[in-house]
Amino acid sequence: MIEIPQAYVVYGGAISLFTRKLESALRFYGAPHSLVAKRPQNSDEVEKRSGTHQVPVLHTPEGWMIADTTPLLDLLDSRFPARRMFPAGPLGVLVHVVEEILDEWFARTMVHYRWHYPENTRHVVAAILGRAVSLEEASEFPLAKWGPRACRATGTESEHQQRAVETEYLAMLDALEEQLGDTHYALGDRPTAADAILLGGLRAHTNADPVPDLSSYPRVVAWDEKDADAWNGSGELAPFPQSTPFAEHVLGVGRECYAPFLIGNASALDDGAKAFVVTTYGEEVSYLTRPYPERSRRMIQMRIRDRLDEDERELVVRCLEAHGLGECFLP
Repeated sequence: MIEIPQAYVVYGGAISLFTRKLESALRFYGAPHSLVAKRPQNSDEVEKRSGTHQVPVLHTPEGWMIADTTPLLDLLDSRFPARRMFPAGPLGVLVHVVEEILDEWFARTMVHYRWHYPENTRHVVAAILGRAVSLEEASEFPLAKWGPRACRATGTESEHQQRAVETEYLAMLDALEEQLGDTHYALGDRPTAADAILLGGLRAHTNADPVPDLSSYPRVVAWDEKDADAWNGSGELAPFPQSTPFAEHVLGVGRECYAPFLIGNASALDDGAKAFVVTTYGEEVSYLTRPYPERSRRMIQMRIRDRLDEDERELVVRCLEAHGLGECFLP
């Protein structure tokens, strides 16, 4: 039986995007924590108590085991209010939308890089097994057989989409590299949930696996490798609604790519369809219908509906409509 911890414990894996997102956030909060690999010895209890097989799961000092990083950050914000990852008011909505696009859209690029490049697959399988493996052995590993199915489900099966998502990701890094020349973090001079997911991707995937080569992004690499515990809780975010050029870039990708996907997924859920097709980067792409993106966008709708006063809500409406994201996120 797993004992109640004295500090926070993250059950997950160092190669997991969302595990490293939560770990990065806990470091920003200044919360005492540890990362424990989810293994056969502990997985049954972790899954039974959290109600999910997914990682990460956070074991709290009062003994709770909870999954899903975005609501977990919301919970932790209430415990570390001076270091919130989602600021209050309209700015919190903007942060939430940027985090949502990074979480639910850019994450598919991580899946593509990991499972469409054999050297990445071998690197990951070797990390799991704790020893060197051949390309052939890596390709036969059960997780490596799941990977291509995940790529197909998230729309990166065709060569055209693979090149497109790489171009999209590197353009995002271009924007981040430039932003980090002006501010300490992606949305200003203090971190947010957007920084946590960005660092999760770098630490679990793109600055850890052989591909891609990030040597042309020295600020991004240095930012990733900097000790997040050094943040002293100070700094301001760029004001709402202008935010930063990086945020504007991500919102633009959200308008052009994530919004059609999200609306298509919602329609498919309503119709009970297992898959749906939308145009992405000039090509019709089939996606697996998934409940989570709909649940995730409703968290934003609830934030707008329940946590803003009338004047703040009007500001958010104007902002989202100006960015072409009103249909997605307005209640």
